[in-house]
Amino acid sequence: MNERPNERPNERPEELKKLSTIATDMGFNADLRTKAIEQMGNATSQEALRALLDLAANDQLTVKERELALKQASKIIRSTQ
Repeated sequence: MNERPNERPNERPEELKKLSTIATDMGFNADLRTKAIEQMGNATSQEALRALLDLAANDQLTVKERELALKQASKIIRSTQ
């Protein structure tokens, strides 16, 4: 089994990459992109934080999606204190 102990599946870099790809693919509907961003916010890793900050800086996303990415990044920061 590939899973590392004590690590949530969505904290693996390949899962974060997939979620980030979904979140930035304008071919998907906004609900799916939003769910991907929310899933990324459930991770507690530095990789997830960086990925969310990259989404917040992506001017191709809607303002609502960018604000959600910032909110999720903030959630990660608060959880590590």
